[in-house]
Amino acid sequence: MEKTPNDLIHETSPYLQQHAYNPVHWVPWTEANLQRAAEENKPLLISIGYAACHWCHVMEHECFEDPEVAEVMNTLFIPIKVDREERPDVDQVYMDALQLMTGSGGWPLNVAALPDGKPFWGATYLPRDRWLQALVQLGRLYREDPDRIREYADDLTSAVARINLPESDPNAALPGHGEISGWIDSMKPRFDGEYGGMQGAPKFMMPAALNLFLHQESLHPDPTLEMHVNQTLTAMAFGGLFDQVGGGFSRYSVDARWHVPHFEKMAYDNAQLLSLYARAFARYGDPLYREVVSRTTEFLLRDLAHPDGCFYSSLDADSRNRDGNLEEGAYYTWREPELREALGGDYELFAAAYSIDTFGYWEDGKYVLIRREADADLAGRLGLPEPELRERLQSCRDRLLRLRDKRDAPRLDDKVLTSWNGLLLSGLADAWRYCGLEKARDAAGKLANYLDGEVTRKDGSVPHSTKGGSGGGHGFLEDYACLAAGYISWAEATGENTWMDRARNLCTYALQYFGLPGEPLLYFNSSLDPALIRRSLETADNVIPASNSIMAKNLFVLGSYFGDAQWITRSREMLTAMVPSIGKYPGQYTNWMQLALWMSVPFYEVAVCGPDAMEQSATLRRNYLPQCLLALSGEASDLPLFRGRFNPPKTRIFICREGSCKQPLEDSGKALELLRTYASD
Repeated sequence: MEKTPNDLIHETSPYLQQHAYNPVHWVPWTEANLQRAAEENKPLLISIGYAACHWCHVMEHECFEDPEVAEVMNTLFIPIKVDREERPDVDQVYMDALQLMTGSGGWPLNVAALPDGKPFWGATYLPRDRWLQALVQLGRLYREDPDRIREYADDLTSAVARINLPESDPNAALPGHGEISGWIDSMKPRFDGEYGGMQGAPKFMMPAALNLFLHQESLHPDPTLEMHVNQTLTAMAFGGLFDQVGGGFSRYSVDARWHVPHFEKMAYDNAQLLSLYARAFARYGDPLYREVVSRTTEFLLRDLAHPDGCFYSSLDADSRNRDGNLEEGAYYTWREPELREALGGDYELFAAAYSIDTFGYWEDGKYVLIRREADADLAGRLGLPEPELRERLQSCRDRLLRLRDKRDAPRLDDKVLTSWNGLLLSGLADAWRYCGLEKARDAAGKLANYLDGEVTRKDGSVPHSTKGGSGGGHGFLEDYACLAAGYISWAEATGENTWMDRARNLCTYALQYFGLPGEPLLYFNSSLDPALIRRSLETADNVIPASNSIMAKNLFVLGSYFGDAQWITRSREMLTAMVPSIGKYPGQYTNWMQLALWMSVPFYEVAVCGPDAMEQSATLRRNYLPQCLLALSGEASDLPLFRGRFNPPKTRIFICREGSCKQPLEDSGKALELLRTYASD
């Protein structure tokens, strides 16, 4: 019998389309569907997930494909499906509500709400019988005691609005470096001294926190921070979290050792890890970090790249196993017999390198590939020259990649998110800047041109999500913040200053349409968007930093570059507004603390002016200098950083602080030495 699609068949989101043939009468989140709920006096049943979510698929199979469950949902509710990546604003509001109701969160995120959107019940994954029982009880309560439901929903909505606001203190002031160091020190007891990262499981990678520790340690050497950063980066690169055959990272580890991942691979994780590992390579010189950057770039170009230069969103955790059933990790795990057959005489070497033993064993005869030692150490232990070992292991990985390509591949979420592509531009720019990877340079250039030419509209606005060339609506603050940050990174990596102009245009638009009257912080939604039950403020740094912290950093950098004191002041005001929250929960505001370091420790604008600016700045660009804004000009310019400083045929380096410059230098090595001296003062 041919299935009849529901309204999701007309949506572009792959996640929504996955539910288009459910017997549930799903509809998308629209004003019209909310109005329909009001007219029919039915509560909303809002189910939020994303395409790469394993438990979302499990619940779909157990509940949403079941005709009996679907009949109850269709009769008692208006069922609404939301892609959290497409509508992060809706997701934020109802995730806050769920956490207030239950003390925890996650996906799938299921919420029952009044027709006006005010929530009154929530849960994550529930098996079929518990889900059905909950629906029947909710339907009866809504019919028999609507006043009680309304009162609870009103109270909960008020609480959701309150927790959206940062801590308030009219006497707050910008923190000094000592105070910031104290905040960082307060995080150290949670360091996992055995496996890296923070204690406990599951274990997420949290690039913003590691970037903060790297930044702080480079200013004032701290053995604890240095060990933590290197231990964590090495453990992540050696573990099953990193795809040892195809490159790239999964979303998180289910255990404390980084061994077994949740196998979905997200563009935003890999984008930020490109930057983190590239900067760590510039700081410490560990060849492992450059290898990770190179292989992650290869993964992105092979598996997530669109031919036009942009990047897709994610790969699912699940794929079909050899029995034809969906199974988490089926694409990435290996059995010993197939490895022996594929690798022949190289099997023993590969097994020693990637733990085909009790250490790497997962379940049901399957192994997750895990490294335990650096190539040099393994080569010494096995009595092999390191170049030979590396060549043979690369040959093994190539053979396994070709074999894996014959398997059923994980589903691709092929929507293009502006914010995540902005993060990818930053990551690829850093991979070129710090590691010299030409493939990253080429990809970044193509991506920047795509984002400027195909995504940015004539009025300066950008959409949040596009697919197949179509995408409407208004972008969110994260889109403007991440894209502007990407343009800034690309400008610093290449010396092409027009990208700074594009970043300024995006920030100008954001200040106009996302601002809070009389307040320094910015809303997540544009003033042009239809209202939800609250207008969200995103201030806490999570796996992706808060859009407000990214924007505050953008304003500081662009203000320094263009000599715009108002933008620097706005950035300082944004940080000051967050100081009470940072002091209370420093681990939730690590990107804000990097901005605080810029403001509490001397920050330098380094202008390289002259016909050989690109060549002369190479040494500076390759080094990790987190307290510097690097700007290049090969020709005369009226910008404050360059005005009156072009004196051909000389190329000179000006080290400036708040517009006041030291004597120009012509030796980049001497400039680097001075900058390192200034940073340690």
